Amino acid sequence: MSSIGNTWTWAWYWWGTLVALNFIQVIICIYLFIRSKKNNWLSDVKYLRMMRTMGLIFVAVAFYRSIFVSSYLMQLAWFSSVLNSSLLIRCFAIFAELSFVGLIAKSLQRMNKDVPELINTKSKFQTFLQTKTPIILFVCIFIANIFATTATITKISLLFALEETFWGIGFVSIIPMLIGSMRKLSAYRNTAEWVNVRQFMVLTIVVAIFSIGYGLFEFGFNLPIVYWPSAIAQLRMPNPDPAFRFGFQAIRDAFLIVHETKDLTAWGGMGFIIWHTGYFSLCVWIVLFLMTGPRLLHFPKASAEHWPASPRDGQTPTGLFKTNK
Repeated sequence: MSSIGNTWTWAWYWWGTLVALNFIQVIICIYLFIRSKKNNWLSDVKYLRMMRTMGLIFVAVAFYRSIFVSSYLMQLAWFSSVLNSSLLIRCFAIFAELSFVGLIAKSLQRMNKDVPELINTKSKFQTFLQTKTPIILFVCIFIANIFATTATITKISLLFALEETFWGIGFVSIIPMLIGSMRKLSAYRNTAEWVNVRQFMVLTIVVAIFSIGYGLFEFGFNLPIVYWPSAIAQLRMPNPDPAFRFGFQAIRDAFLIVHETKDLTAWGGMGFIIWHTGYFSLCVWIVLFLMTGPRLLHFPKASAEHWPASPRDGQTPTGLFKTNK
């Protein structure tokens, strides 16, 4: 790299690689979407439809955002086009981010349904952690998106800080549930049931690693060093920079004004590159796994709804877990 600044010479190489990667991820997503429609087990149809739809939304938006790179606060854009509008992309992000946490929450709820032994009915607190924290995660990210969209319009950094805080709280809240689930699922190792529950073990490990890593990043670096100091500094300014914006004109400007640049310093340096690359690769890989619908591979006899509409040759429901305690 000859220079960092206005002559970001390798910008197009990074951008091209990211776009190509996301194009491949879209192809994989479409393949998984089509394959999941072939499932004929009655108990899976609604679940898989929801999972593949949320997965397709996230991957499609990730592809779009990898092309039209943007930064909300200063309305930086990769291209001088309304297609690179900060507010437009923020609106797309609402659907993508709710789909991301929706996939996680729904798969964890499915795990509780398929393996009811994970729920400790003798402890109200343990039951709360196991059943309610996935909902708390979704609600936190829903609130975070309200703050983020409002901040994109008003340019109030405090709202971005609150957005990131709710993201951190949401993922930290599910860590105890994930660890407890891993501990209980590990009891099935070296048993006949293991082949049926191992998807849930993979699910809890993947989401736990992401949640712990994300929690450490948010509360150890992003919030105390980046977001909250910046928010407090802006509030203390006699003339805030950027200036606060309100009303219809603020919405119009957030949608129409773009500042095209390839200046690495303006984008936030290598921190931006690492975050942006990880968001549109690692997060997409997690989504591609989740959209396959982690679930119990064999179905219990206890409920007729678990029987397939037309069992495949050689497949019969099995009673691995008791649904009535």
